[in-house]
Amino acid sequence: MLAQFVPDGTAPSPIQYLAADGALAEGVTPSMSDDEVRAGLRLMMLTRAFDTKAMSLQRQGRFGTFSQVTGQEASIVGSASALDPRIDWVVPQYRELPALLRQGLPLSSFMLYFMGNLAGSRIPDNVNILPIQISLAAQIPQAVGLAWGLQLQQTGGVVIVYFGDGASSEGDFHEACNLAGVLKAPVVFMLSNNGWAISTPRHKQSAATSLAARAPGYGFPGVVVDGNDLLAVHAVTSEAVARARAGEGPTLIESVTYRMGPHNTADDPTRYVVASELDAWKPLDPIARVQRHLTARGLWSDDQCQVVEAELSAEIEEALVVARAAPPPSASQLFDHVYADAPATMLRQRAARLGVTA
Repeated sequence: MLAQFVPDGTAPSPIQYLAADGALAEGVTPSMSDDEVRAGLRLMMLTRAFDTKAMSLQRQGRFGTFSQVTGQEASIVGSASALDPRIDWVVPQYRELPALLRQGLPLSSFMLYFMGNLAGSRIPDNVNILPIQISLAAQIPQAVGLAWGLQLQQTGGVVIVYFGDGASSEGDFHEACNLAGVLKAPVVFMLSNNGWAISTPRHKQSAATSLAARAPGYGFPGVVVDGNDLLAVHAVTSEAVARARAGEGPTLIESVTYRMGPHNTADDPTRYVVASELDAWKPLDPIARVQRHLTARGLWSDDQCQVVEAELSAEIEEALVVARAAPPPSASQLFDHVYADAPATMLRQRAARLGVTA
């Protein structure tokens, strides 16, 4: 399925399994079972429901600046579902909640992060993720370093690193891809092309026919997939993960999707997004597409949808109760979980700040 794209003036058509109406393309065999599709749908719906809750909490002053996933759920869930959380790693930017949850991060921990509690940045033991990265593209070289380490340790693990079209214009992206290609590092570069780098449209970022077309220059394949198609994203990522696990090196996946909401809660997209463009993407809503697919096969109904929505609302409220019950932030958290074995300099800083003996 994967193909190396050599720039020739034409943009490749994104790989697609599901039409907008949920119909499966002829001759396609999904890489996800029905149970996996339902689980993926549930995770996408949880993410959408949490976006709504988080937006409300931010407007109330209870959350810090927050970036919604709305419209990009299939891109994140489809790719993360191709991983084995026991040995594989997720390196996020800041819009990858469902991938973090699937790896095992408690939703309450994610909430603590946005509540300004440093305990929310502490990754639980045996949860294979790196912390959220706000600095654009800074996590991409880290992901390659992590993949190189797994390669040297021969764990069989694969790293998937998430970033957007804007991050792909940063030098960190190019340097990381170059090193990954040389090393044949077991890393999947998951580029969510949502059309906007904050307020800068895709066509002002790069003259490349596709962002995936850059991959052959680094010595590995690039592929373009319909990022609003859960089944297609999963299939493409599964093949990329298998390549990486077999020692065949990286893959760059350009997941063509759309940011249905603002860049984050500090953004006003109505100042630069044309309403007709947003309207054109609404029929391609990734959640509705999967629901239509399952409904046509007798595996989903309005009644089931209502039950799941109620369960997800309760799950979010329960996580919020846990987060609010956590000990309040303290100055000592600045020094917790920074090193496995704290160096003497940091111990002295901690003692000076907290007024205790080092």
